[in-house]
Amino acid sequence: MSTAARTAPAQDTTEIEEAGHVDVLIVGAGVSGIGAARHLQDQFPGRTFVILDAQDNRGGTWWTHRYPGVRSDSDLFTYGYRFKPWRGPSIAAGDEILAYLDEVLDENDLRQHIRYQHRVMAASWSTEDRRWSVDVTRADTGQQVRFTTGFLWMCQGYFNHEKPYEPRWEGMDRFAGLIVHPQRWPEDLDVSGKRIVVIGSGATAATLIPAIAGKAEHVTMLQRSPSYWFAPPTTHELAVTLRSLDIPEEWTYEILRRQYIQLTDWLARTAQEAPGDLHTFLIESMRPLLPEGVDIEKHFTPRYRPWQQRIAIVPDGDLFAVLREGKASIVTDTIESFTEHGIKVSSGEEIPADIVVSATGFTMSVLGDVAFTVDGEPVDLTERVTWRGIMISGVPNMAYIFGYFRHSWTLRVDLVSDLVCRLLAHMQDRGATMVVPTLRPQDQDMELRPWCDPENFNPGYVMRSQHILFKQGDREPWTHLLEHEQEREILPKADLEDGTLVYR
Repeated sequence: MSTAARTAPAQDTTEIEEAGHVDVLIVGAGVSGIGAARHLQDQFPGRTFVILDAQDNRGGTWWTHRYPGVRSDSDLFTYGYRFKPWRGPSIAAGDEILAYLDEVLDENDLRQHIRYQHRVMAASWSTEDRRWSVDVTRADTGQQVRFTTGFLWMCQGYFNHEKPYEPRWEGMDRFAGLIVHPQRWPEDLDVSGKRIVVIGSGATAATLIPAIAGKAEHVTMLQRSPSYWFAPPTTHELAVTLRSLDIPEEWTYEILRRQYIQLTDWLARTAQEAPGDLHTFLIESMRPLLPEGVDIEKHFTPRYRPWQQRIAIVPDGDLFAVLREGKASIVTDTIESFTEHGIKVSSGEEIPADIVVSATGFTMSVLGDVAFTVDGEPVDLTERVTWRGIMISGVPNMAYIFGYFRHSWTLRVDLVSDLVCRLLAHMQDRGATMVVPTLRPQDQDMELRPWCDPENFNPGYVMRSQHILFKQGDREPWTHLLEHEQEREILPKADLEDGTLVYR
């Protein structure tokens, strides 16, 4: 991904086929795009829309991530949409989530609106025409096509699905085994009887290791530093109780949804107000699940405050179970080099390996890496400011969805969709065809802050991407990354006539 300011692609002689005009164009057919489409269709049944996705199927991350054991690291009662009850266990596998999304598509007749293998390359706004021209490359035919739309809704998520984060270490070329990134897991990879080293200790490692430990000869989790872990039950005991009472599934869903929201609210609040208490809670809840005699200080005590990075979920403590059984182990150290038969760490130990899995994280994709222009001028997003984490200053008729880091992503999909639909209705009532987030005179000299405050949240993939991300201000509505506990009060009441949105 380029770290330079975005510019419009150079003009070429390739013939572009006109693909038609829609009222709203949605980019992304994952959790965000499907949710946005359903809300739009529900509130504006007469408006035309199309969903474009670069992949060859729906689901976003749940389609592209196919490594063993891939599952949610949020509960599905809040990861599910507000309008569609989740009926399965609290933590679900990737294929179960895809099945849920399929139900949403079918129940709302949304498949007809999706165009797969359509990668958005550039989007150009014309104030004179009051529309976006969106240039797309079709992977299936190689054609260049152009859609036009009155409103552009970016729902592509934040993963770069083609370019995961893959650090280089000395000696990788002489390693005789196989090096795999989970984002590119080979479908035919057989781990049976293999010695496997998984580099990393985040959500991917927590998911992958229990899934392969029973087949591999041994799995070693090699971490530079420890993460926080939380081991909830796969199925909430309250869900079992409620379902045994044969009450409507919608009631069970709403009750469990509120229960999980309340728990995450408490965790997020405690992380800020009493981080020491949350640290103690997480360590002590994990202690009885760990192998006897394990060095908790070395292997399970993070160097950062709770929830400065995501807390890795291990449902029913499955990771700890394979550690207790001796099928997996942990090494906390830094990599000195790869060897022919494994990895040598700074202590001098060589960890033997037939397969090394670099669960080292991913690369962020900022608004799909689309080149934006407004009235012929390239948009440098690094010089722009977010409006409530939903729109970008100076960019007309465009919204985006970015979910929560601590709460379930989909909770924000619902909230943002509500606000965007309210904005579209407000424009209609006003007779406006254009809306632009614009700094007011009193905002012109406000302090511009990084996209993410490292004191709040500082995982590697965010810190690596700060220089290519847009900014936030020091006041509302030019801030983002608030918690759901705040936004569920703020966004439904957001004033659309406070002077920060200019209508024409």
